[in-house]
Amino acid sequence: MKVVKELPITILKTFELNSIPIGRLKHKKSTEIPIIVSLTSIPSRLSTLHLVIRSLLVQDKLPKKILLWLNEDLKNQLPHKLKKLEGSIFEIRFSHLTCPHRKLIHTLEAFPNDVIVTCDDDLMYRKNWLSSIHEEHLKRPRSIVGNYTVHINHDKTGKPVPFKKWKYPANQKINPWAITPIGAWGVLYPPKSLSSKTLDQNLFLKLAPKADDLWFKAMAVLQGTKSVQAVHPPKHPVPIGGTQKLALKNENLGGDKNTQQWIALEEAFNLSKLINQNRN
Repeated sequence: MKVVKELPITILKTFELNSIPIGRLKHKKSTEIPIIVSLTSIPSRLSTLHLVIRSLLVQDKLPKKILLWLNEDLKNQLPHKLKKLEGSIFEIRFSHLTCPHRKLIHTLEAFPNDVIVTCDDDLMYRKNWLSSIHEEHLKRPRSIVGNYTVHINHDKTGKPVPFKKWKYPANQKINPWAITPIGAWGVLYPPKSLSSKTLDQNLFLKLAPKADDLWFKAMAVLQGTKSVQAVHPPKHPVPIGGTQKLALKNENLGGDKNTQQWIALEEAFNLSKLINQNRN
């Protein structure tokens, strides 16, 4: 039912974005803000990925750079409608990795002193998406900002409850260290907000190979960086039809693999103590 309800706006947004001339997309006409947008994708979404990039190129305030990280095996498989968008703003780079962590780690390595915003590859973003999260950043410049977040909860024994139950407590005080951004709708990372361990490929492939959001949350806790929910997030992004069949979230949620990977992270870094101790 949800897909049926979203179909008209998906069709309208797709038509709107495809109608914009390339020349308008490749030349900055909006105000630039000091942010790098970073994302990754998979082979099954290459044919619709241009819609995501187009939505980022028509923001009311533009980033100084949009970086798309793809596996190096895709170098000769890029659709023309995606490649022709490359220019002074949008750039495609390649990685040997196949895991979702590449959406952020390579950009962190290349631009360690920049504010970075990550997004997903199956959504068309509203025109105020970037300016909205930037405004949130200006109010809380040392915090990681998520347009959509969940709240880590533990049972009476101190064990994390299943990921599906990571909801904000209704009648209890919110633990600011338990707020966890989920990447699809956009997450903003200030410079130096994550631990130096973030780039350790052997470590994240061992502990959280398919849970990049949880890996980055763990690295934020280790660094002593709080995450916050955006107070005024933009309207939900528009989904791109047919892109959810191979969604990683379906695998992680269906098999409760998010919980398993978070338990591995908690045990490796003693995160439960760091999150639940009295830190305001």
